[in-house]
Amino acid sequence: MIGRSRRSRLTAVRPPGRRRSRDQRERPANQRRGHRSFLGMHTLATQVFLLQAIVVILLVIAASVALVLQARSDSVEDAESRSLSTAETFAHAPGTAAALRTPDPAALLQPAADEAQKGAGVDFISVLSLDGIRYTDPERHLVGKRVDGDISRAVAGEAYTEMFSGRPRDAVRAVAPVTDAGGKVVGLVSAGIQVANVGELLDQQLPVLLWSAAGALALATGGAALISRRLQRQTHGLAPAEMTRMYEHHDAVLHAVREGVLIVSGDGRLVLANDEARRLLDLPPDADRKPVSQLNLGPGMTQLLVSGEEVTDRVFLSGDRLLAVNTRPTAPYGGVPGVVASLRDTTELRALTGRAEIARERLTLLYEAGMRIGTTLDVRRTAEELAEVAVPRFAEFTTVELLDHVLHGEEPTGSATEMRRSALRGVRADPPLQPVGDMIRFVIPATPMAMALDSGQAVLARDLTELEGWRSQDPEGARRALVYGIRSLITVPLQARGVVLGMANFWRTSDQPPFDEDDASFAEELAARSAVAIDNARRFTREHAMAVTLQRSLLPRDLPQQDALDVAWRYLPAQAGVGGDWFDVIPLPGLRVALVVGDVVGHGMHAAATMGRLRTAVLNFSSLDLPPADLLAHLDDLVIRIDADQKAEDVGRAPVTGATCLYAVYDSVSGRCTFAHAGHVPPAVIDPESGVRFPELPVSPPLGVGGHPFEETELDLAEGSRLVLFTDGLVEDRRRDIDEGLERLRSAISPPGLTPEQTCVAVTDALLPATSTDDIALLVARTRLLPQEQVAVWDVPLDPTQVSRVRADAARKVSDWGLDGCSFTTELVLSELLTNALRYGTEPVQARLLYGRTLVCEVSDGSNTSPHLRRAATTDEGGRGLFLVAQFAQRWGTRYVSGGKIIWAELTPVRELPDEPVMAFDDEVAW
Repeated sequence: MIGRSRRSRLTAVRPPGRRRSRDQRERPANQRRGHRSFLGMHTLATQVFLLQAIVVILLVIAASVALVLQARSDSVEDAESRSLSTAETFAHAPGTAAALRTPDPAALLQPAADEAQKGAGVDFISVLSLDGIRYTDPERHLVGKRVDGDISRAVAGEAYTEMFSGRPRDAVRAVAPVTDAGGKVVGLVSAGIQVANVGELLDQQLPVLLWSAAGALALATGGAALISRRLQRQTHGLAPAEMTRMYEHHDAVLHAVREGVLIVSGDGRLVLANDEARRLLDLPPDADRKPVSQLNLGPGMTQLLVSGEEVTDRVFLSGDRLLAVNTRPTAPYGGVPGVVASLRDTTELRALTGRAEIARERLTLLYEAGMRIGTTLDVRRTAEELAEVAVPRFAEFTTVELLDHVLHGEEPTGSATEMRRSALRGVRADPPLQPVGDMIRFVIPATPMAMALDSGQAVLARDLTELEGWRSQDPEGARRALVYGIRSLITVPLQARGVVLGMANFWRTSDQPPFDEDDASFAEELAARSAVAIDNARRFTREHAMAVTLQRSLLPRDLPQQDALDVAWRYLPAQAGVGGDWFDVIPLPGLRVALVVGDVVGHGMHAAATMGRLRTAVLNFSSLDLPPADLLAHLDDLVIRIDADQKAEDVGRAPVTGATCLYAVYDSVSGRCTFAHAGHVPPAVIDPESGVRFPELPVSPPLGVGGHPFEETELDLAEGSRLVLFTDGLVEDRRRDIDEGLERLRSAISPPGLTPEQTCVAVTDALLPATSTDDIALLVARTRLLPQEQVAVWDVPLDPTQVSRVRADAARKVSDWGLDGCSFTTELVLSELLTNALRYGTEPVQARLLYGRTLVCEVSDGSNTSPHLRRAATTDEGGRGLFLVAQFAQRWGTRYVSGGKIIWAELTPVRELPDEPVMAFDDEVAW
């Protein structure tokens, strides 16, 4: 039922015309209660309970009487059935007919009759003659006497039952004929149950019936009480009249509110509609119980009401009205499953709040622009973010042009009439606009772009078909744009600090309303915020380029030539900024090579500058030929001094503490490599026989901590072994820990036979992340051993006369190597170094020649006294030996070892003799 019709039915409880007087309505409830009828003295729940109880009692009594009568009838029927069955069974029993033909049937049949009576549960079994004389009977005094009643039916051959009244007692009796083999009736059998015993059976069943009736009454009364209790909770103890009045109020409110209410059942039929809903939806009078799909509510609202979806303030168009619809399920509030929908007419409200909604959306878009534009500090990406924010919520197409100087991170200078398109985004993929990368020129002053650049403000073009200047600048491009449907434009310059950085253009097609003045104001605000982000990205680009330039200038551009190692390297800077990783390959005297890998924590100019200082320090300390542990100790002191020199107010600069370094020295003569590190990850060693291993280096702190000694580790490497030195950025990442990275590195470098260059390729392919957040330095070296035939060693006693012997042996060895062109120089240098060792040094004294890329002369002794180069005066007899060594050698120096020192000199190998001798000397002369 719907609306008023339902109210009329409920109010019919009170007869028409009988309205309460005002005195009755205003009389207190406790006074009215005394004048009510008996039913009026209780709540609706109590009345329901009493009515149900009375009905249940009457039903139980009627059912009990019916059960008693039924039980009595069933008892009589049972007695008749048992009596007839017993009589027929005994009559047809074998021997019964034969016994009747004997002279004394009683003697034969009485025992059988007694046994059958006990087994059948009847009160008597009597065998009769055809004239009714008893042959057998439970009561022996009745034998031989005639039975009462008519037995002619049995004599005629019919078995029957009857209610017998007479002597000796009333009973339910059955009489069956006894026939012989020829079918002739030769006797009768009577069996029965006394009426008194039939009543006893009923008396036994009656208590069960009564208790069952009592139980049913109790259950029904309890169920009625529960139903009444629940009804009382639901009706809150209200009387029928009060419920009627409450419904009248509810019905009045339902139809008086200015909001439409619909209730739709679970099967999609309309259950209730108030007057406002009928008015808003223009429902027909016979809409009751009709499916909502037949009410012409529109596809959107019909689908919503049928689906049962829960929505809030969803707007639908109904005729010329905009209706805000709210739907909620009715199941949680009782009743049948369905949906209740409320409708509000928001047509006028929409018209009043339209501008406020647009303003709110614009503020939201500006907020999102502040969050989304300028996240990467990349100029091009920032321009793309501006286009992404504007499309499609503000414009259908957006283009951004920037000056070339801005794209390269430079200060915007020169003319602003030429810009490069840096971003293009639209709702479709085929706009008729110049693509990204094209140079855009604004040569005609009448175009909106030129006017915006000239005024510094946004320029609105509502209808592009009316702009002759815009069409004349690029007639073909303008024609394609107009054919495509582009009609409206806002162009606004991107300015920061009063300088033009570029131009943003917002386009709309004829499918959308043209831009207005409010849109132009919004475009200016959006462009202003974007210009600040672009300028920040430009500054970062400039600083990043400067840092990269500084970093590249401080890193080695090419590796030095040497014979000890085959080397390949990779340096991969982080994408987020310049870091402080570095590496170096430093040739050392004695055909040795130092390998260095280091890492300064942090990014930026300071990290790059610090890296340069540390690399320069390592190069300088290496020139002193210090052991690896001593070199790191000096480097640690340098880092401590650098940290101490930083001013307290320079809070923006991080301390250098946290820099790590790995320093390794490889000797190609002995094949021994000495490692020392300061908090750095250990290297990987690939032996041609045993495979990959990560040697355990002594634990040491990073540089700058101080107070901790550095230890060395020595490894003997076979020829062809590979050393892999790297920084932690290669194996450690936010997406994996260092153990996983080391295992991946092991797998990448484990294949045998790889060259250093192939090893670098394999490592970068396996471990290089898609976006690196840290610098990566990788150095791969494959070892070589100097052949023994290119090494000559002499142990020299402390006797100056041994100089000529060693010199002669050295000349022969140099000649054997085919270096006759440097024989004289070698003899001169070796003679001078050996003479100084014998004169000023201590035992043991040893001379050694090494032939590699250079010819190395080494003289070692047991003292720690180092010679110094000085200029001898004219009158001095000595002091010119080292000066001659310095003149003839490429370089010379001293290095200290555990047993003393080694003075060395490197000579350039020359195979041919010079045209003229440089100098002649006498073997007798002692240098």
